[in-house]
Amino acid sequence: MDKKHQDFYRRIRKDISKWLEKNSSNKWAEYILLAPDLFYLLTKLVMDDSVPVKKKAVLGAAIAYFISPIDLLPEAFLGPFGFLDDIAVAAYVLNDLLNELDPQIVLKHWAGEHDLLYSIKNIIINSQQMLGADIVKKIANKFKL
Repeated sequence: MDKKHQDFYRRIRKDISKWLEKNSSNKWAEYILLAPDLFYLLTKLVMDDSVPVKKKAVLGAAIAYFISPIDLLPEAFLGPFGFLDDIAVAAYVLNDLLNELDPQIVLKHWAGEHDLLYSIKNIIINSQQMLGADIVKKIANKFKL
């Protein structure tokens, strides 16, 4: 991971940890806590030689979406709640990747504490409740999923 991505990773990890001290009972806290690990996974996969170039382009777009201050739920205005759309983007992109690649390629880069496959499935199942159907549809259209 390059320095820019590493700094972003550390910043969101710090922001989310601070937020969780006051909001640990929030029903979306377990998802928001996954944001740094999902970002880290995206950056590791985009550098993996066994990931096809077309998939790297989608991974790169997901990374750019994570970093961009302008997205469907901007973190600058919503704090860690703004990561919910980024988390959904990561889950949909990773699910698409897992459907086409050997899951071990993805799993070898996972640094999170929870089971990745379960987490992705759980995010996708709950994404409409987290974000609303319109935002989920926009994400799917934007990433052609």
